[in-house]
Amino acid sequence: MQMGIRTKTFSALGSSRLFLFFFSLLLSQHCCAEVLYEINPSHSLSKGQTLVSSPRGIFELGFFSPDSASKYVGLWHKNIFPRKVVWVANREKPLAVADELASLRVCGNGNLEIVDGKQNSVSPTNGTIIQVSSSNASSVVASLSDSGNFGVKDVVVDRVVWQSFDHPCDTMLPTQRLGYNTKSKKGTFLTAWKRESDPSTGTYTVEGGRATEIPAQVIIWINRSTPFWRSGPWDKSKFIGIPAMDDQYLSGFNGDENVERGTQYFSYKLSTLAAYLEISSQGIFKLMYAGTGRNWSVYLQTQNNPCGICGACGPFGVCNASEYPICKCLKGFVPKSDQEWSKGDWTGGCVRKTKLFCERLTNKKSVPLQGKEDDSDDVFWKIVRAKVPDYHQYITSLNLGDEFNDCKIQCLNNCSCLAYALVNNIGCLVWSKNLIDIQEYSKGGVDIYIRLARKELGEEKPIKLIASLTAIGLIIILVAIVLGFYRLRANQKESIPSSRDTLRVYIGKHDPSELLIYDFDIILTATDNFSITNKLGQGGFGPVYKGILQDGKEIAVKRLSSSSGQGIEEFKNEMLLISNLQHKNLVRMMGCCIKEDEKLLVYEFMPNKSLDTFLFDPMRTTELYWDRRFNIIQGLIRGLLYLHYDSYLKVIHRDLKVSNILLDEKMNSKISDFGLARIVEGTQCLENTRKIVGTHGYMSPEYAMGGIFSKKSDVYSFGVLVLEIISSKKNNNFFLYDQQLGFLAYESSMHGTCGMKARDWSWWMKYCVIHIPHQKYKILKCVHIELLCVQDNAADRPTTKDIALMLSSEKDGPQPKMPLFSIQNSFFHPQPQYGHTNSSMNEATITVIEGR
Repeated sequence: MQMGIRTKTFSALGSSRLFLFFFSLLLSQHCCAEVLYEINPSHSLSKGQTLVSSPRGIFELGFFSPDSASKYVGLWHKNIFPRKVVWVANREKPLAVADELASLRVCGNGNLEIVDGKQNSVSPTNGTIIQVSSSNASSVVASLSDSGNFGVKDVVVDRVVWQSFDHPCDTMLPTQRLGYNTKSKKGTFLTAWKRESDPSTGTYTVEGGRATEIPAQVIIWINRSTPFWRSGPWDKSKFIGIPAMDDQYLSGFNGDENVERGTQYFSYKLSTLAAYLEISSQGIFKLMYAGTGRNWSVYLQTQNNPCGICGACGPFGVCNASEYPICKCLKGFVPKSDQEWSKGDWTGGCVRKTKLFCERLTNKKSVPLQGKEDDSDDVFWKIVRAKVPDYHQYITSLNLGDEFNDCKIQCLNNCSCLAYALVNNIGCLVWSKNLIDIQEYSKGGVDIYIRLARKELGEEKPIKLIASLTAIGLIIILVAIVLGFYRLRANQKESIPSSRDTLRVYIGKHDPSELLIYDFDIILTATDNFSITNKLGQGGFGPVYKGILQDGKEIAVKRLSSSSGQGIEEFKNEMLLISNLQHKNLVRMMGCCIKEDEKLLVYEFMPNKSLDTFLFDPMRTTELYWDRRFNIIQGLIRGLLYLHYDSYLKVIHRDLKVSNILLDEKMNSKISDFGLARIVEGTQCLENTRKIVGTHGYMSPEYAMGGIFSKKSDVYSFGVLVLEIISSKKNNNFFLYDQQLGFLAYESSMHGTCGMKARDWSWWMKYCVIHIPHQKYKILKCVHIELLCVQDNAADRPTTKDIALMLSSEKDGPQPKMPLFSIQNSFFHPQPQYGHTNSSMNEATITVIEGR
């Protein structure tokens, strides 16, 4: 009995000691994770410590190990993941990862040094030497600011003597500068890491242009000698060689050029400091930002296609990524080697077919123009929406008011001038070297005028008279046709008055009494004569304008365009359908206006525009938090349920897509654009059409391939919409590892008949735009529903009644089948961002989707 008592006493005593041991261990670990706010002679930075920025603690500096062998001193954002090291102090001289005594300290000579466990200095020798040379070591203090600038200050003279912003590695932070000083022969540039796990100097370097170039441009170099990519000249607001900056214009970019001081610097400053520009080890220059989810996302990046590589088509070649082959010669030029071009090697470029007039002269110094083009046998051919060639020259002395002609004359007067361009906000640029790295864009770019021999444009002088007479004859014929056409239209206008009778002509036997007929002058006044500033967007029907009626009510006006792909039938269709359909999740028509050629539909105004303005905008997509997205999905299915079953007109929409979903002031979803909708009888289930209309990516397989549509066609489109709403990615633009997959194929591979694989779920949660740690079940339910909706066989898809029931309850449907038509082509597409840390992935296995 006593033994039993002793045993219990011993056990209790052992438990107490064990608890104290673990508590002490935890306390010691906590104490080791010390935070510093400055480094001075009394306080050095060692393992387990970090230097935190002041006053908000945005950045921290400490020791890190990108691999199992090396250790570095680096700087990163404190609370954003995956962690991106934005600056490395000893990138060329790593410490051993096993060195526990290494530190960053202020030495006796006043220098800030990294020392290993044997007290040997390993401070870098790549231009980032932290030498202060202060006579008084006690006055040296190193600290980190909230801008990410690590600086060393002599507090006695109150002077910053060294800062990391002057010695960048591969990353440029907001307010940091990139550029050069021609007088001091110094500049700041970025150099990529050798590998993602090796911060030492890599192959690619980013510089702010060439020292003699005005205006400057950003250039990525290979081994500091061969240009790999360039931005095009700076026009005081953007780089003209980056078309994306026209759509995603970042007002924070800034250029600081001072000819007298010989300086040219670029910087940027966003509304949030959580951003960085980086040159990757593969030579990709990208702007990253962190939204409210505190994860890194790509905002802008270079080399999105093979034309992004500098000189891809060689001298006098033009690259167009949307054509195949991507390279062609400028007009008046032929491939230098037909054999190489036939093999797809275009780097040799092109050569001129006919020598220029001035090249054929014995005196090749200049050709005086005397102000008349006819004195020269050289002409110019225009290439539109292009990236300007490399090696531009800036012409400053132009006649004000006639800059274009003066730029052209200056080029003609110089025999070495091969092309010119008059660029907004820059002026006259000319080229006298081989024209290299020209690209054709679908939008953006500038017009370039290429110098050719007159023969290349077929403008030789003997046929000028014939050409003139032919042109005059064509003009006369054209004028006669136009006058006849307007006469015919005028007769037609007289036969249809602007009244309710006109409306009855359009909608036939249906009662138009519910529609308000607006006077055309009222619409003109409300939209400020269809001012471009009131234009909300452009659809297949035509442009849409915002208007304000005299009583202050806001309206949206759809105006049938003469060049619209939709016509009178679609106009009648939409006017008839929406005027007879009333539901809170359908856009409400307020009236219409028909006057001569003008056909207008008036709707309630949606202040938040369409869903795509939020969903695909990296800066606004975070406003769509998960509950709001789920509410949008529920609104869509309620609207579809009304169209398919609850309205007295049974309607198939046929054009459900993200741009046709409007959002009111409370972010409630409303289905719009019924121009392609069809009415079906209650017993009808299938319709057939020879004319396939709709939007690729949203059309069901049976409709896209055979013209057969039904309510299940709308269900398919709804599934694609849900897919886009969940992920904030377009259905034809989804990247996974080293492939570009059709969005539907990715979803099916992620879900599968055996449930969602653990690593795919981890990938999804890590890189999805919305941060939703507590809504996994609802997301899985939505993924399940959309996969059921996009099944290839229409009979396998649920009805809108089934979907509404599954969304509003814990009812689950059957397991979906994998789509057959979803794999898309993968060619020249970038890969997703995986960060720079090598870490293990937390995995969880989900075998089936079950209700709670």
